[in-house]
Amino acid sequence: LDVMDGHFVPAITVGPPVAASIRKQTSLFIDAHLMVDKPEQQIEQFAGAGVNLITIQAEATAHLDRILREIKSFGIKAGVALNPATPICSLEYIWPLLDLVLVMSVNPGAGGQKFIPAVLPKIKAIAREIRMREADIELQVDGGINRETALSVIDAGATVLVAGSAIFCDSEGMALIRSMKDLAL
Repeated sequence: LDVMDGHFVPAITVGPPVAASIRKQTSLFIDAHLMVDKPEQQIEQFAGAGVNLITIQAEATAHLDRILREIKSFGIKAGVALNPATPICSLEYIWPLLDLVLVMSVNPGAGGQKFIPAVLPKIKAIAREIRMREADIELQVDGGINRETALSVIDAGATVLVAGSAIFCDSEGMALIRSMKDLAL
């Protein structure tokens, strides 16, 4: 669930009421990616809406550890997203708090962008760090994921792919989902 506030990124999308409405309709895992300024002001609302994971942008706050602890205090999973230009060292002091690292492979805020290949070394380095720490952390990649880019991010170590436009803007979206699942196996 992409959450955008019109400040951190130009677009505006959904908020906690929509997340709560979705929760009423499904027991599926709901991942809320907060692309917002001051994410700490929305944690309690999204937790109350029934999401299973809240991912915050590393660039949106100076207090990642504090916000991750708050997310976890609600008994839900916590993640951090890194924009393409954000260095991996941003994660150094928060590894023990993470359930997910999201590498943005486009600059956030708009769908349908082209994958930035320069993020592949970052994905590999994060995957290596997760293995070295023997941590139970998912490595998610979001942005420009399609048939052509899926294999390279899986090979780099991604465990979760976000392929919005490639699926929803293609008449063969379900076939794409099946082919990506096959690639991952």
